[in-house]
Amino acid sequence: MQTLRTQLENYLNYLHMPNLRWTDIVEILIIAFLVYHIILWVRNTRAYSLLKGVLVVIVFVVFAALFNMTTILWIVRNVTQIAITAIVVILQPELRNAMVELGQKNFFQSILKINIGRDEGGLFSDRTVSEIVRASSAMAKVRTGALIVIEQNTPLHEYERTGIEIDGVVTSQLLINIFEKNTPLHDGAVIIRGDRVVSATCYLPLSDNQLDKDLGTRHRAGVGVSEVTDSLTIIVSEETGQISVAYKGTLERNLDSTMLRERLVKLQNKTTADDRKGIFMPWKGKDKDDE
Repeated sequence: MQTLRTQLENYLNYLHMPNLRWTDIVEILIIAFLVYHIILWVRNTRAYSLLKGVLVVIVFVVFAALFNMTTILWIVRNVTQIAITAIVVILQPELRNAMVELGQKNFFQSILKINIGRDEGGLFSDRTVSEIVRASSAMAKVRTGALIVIEQNTPLHEYERTGIEIDGVVTSQLLINIFEKNTPLHDGAVIIRGDRVVSATCYLPLSDNQLDKDLGTRHRAGVGVSEVTDSLTIIVSEETGQISVAYKGTLERNLDSTMLRERLVKLQNKTTADDRKGIFMPWKGKDKDDE
């Protein structure tokens, strides 16, 4: 009995928490703050995709170590230093931008920042859907070229930085004015996040896939950004007035306002009473302006 009691006391002493000083608490908060912002930086750059690839390689190396695959382990040991240098070279633009943002960041503002761009009912509101459809239909009728990128889960900050900041509520008038011919903002893409137009005249990556010869740079850019992100891009052709949608590397052409609304409502990812009952109704009606 005495031995059991002694063992229990020793165990409790082992679990005894050390004395915390106020400097230790401050140190923990600083480390947590830095880790949080590093994670945000990784998510907003190409480092996020690269990190997922690195994790796959690490899992593969662990698998090789468990089964004692000596050749693979020898290759990993000799390639590791070169790989680290290569990663730094690949992410050099992102690392430079991160240092610049660190010098310009208002830390108190970033801590208290509230994301008001997205509607609680979904990725964006029903009003935003109507405004985008109305603007696309109006520009298609007069053959005004347009390129509208709608952000979903993959951040588009990398492309947003290439344009001019707008930060305005999505309205059909704003979109039409941006893409009006011979205006300063008409060239390039508009990026929409939630219910706000965040940037205009943005440069997008061009697709390397084989597209129809009658499709120009605007369509190639729309498909290109859909290949590297999960965004949905609306393209209005200046030559034909046709509305196209690029999503996950696939281009769907010649959509009318009803079809475009269906794609946006599906992307909206909004839970309704019908959804909870197991009924999917991608589109429930037209606006008079869309007819």
